[in-house]
Amino acid sequence: MIRKLLVPIAFSKYTEGILRFAAEIAHACKAELQVVNVINERDLEAVRKITAFGYQVDTEHYLQTLIQERRTELAQLLEKVGLNPDEVQFHFEVGNPAEKLLQLVVKEEIDAVVMGVKNRDIRTLFTGSVAERVFHRCPVTVISYRDKEISKHLRKRILKHMDS
Repeated sequence: MIRKLLVPIAFSKYTEGILRFAAEIAHACKAELQVVNVINERDLEAVRKITAFGYQVDTEHYLQTLIQERRTELAQLLEKVGLNPDEVQFHFEVGNPAEKLLQLVVKEEIDAVVMGVKNRDIRTLFTGSVAERVFHRCPVTVISYRDKEISKHLRKRILKHMDS
């Protein structure tokens, strides 16, 4: 039984669809919906490096501004999807995204995770995607969300191989 459902969001073009899909599952299961956004430690390291070159950038101020912007964006998303912000628990984490997600699953006693997948690009070619690492290491069920665009692309690839 799913009592707690976690949905990691990256504020990408797929976020609304992932959130809507997760909300439907949470509603059907009468589960608590928890949303998490992980700010990658590498992004903060880049800001720190800029500071080391003599530029005046306050890392803590940057982080707080980023969190506030994302809170505002999340509030708009929740309204768009028809969710009451009081019924959604939201987490901001800073660090390695896959590690932070896995730790949150254990800490919050999450029963299932809904994640989107990204098409492979040069960055994930060498490091693997966050979703891939979570799928392999997560102790609970992970549901893979695909929007219509990704689904269509994957179907075409399968059909192409069927014709060969």
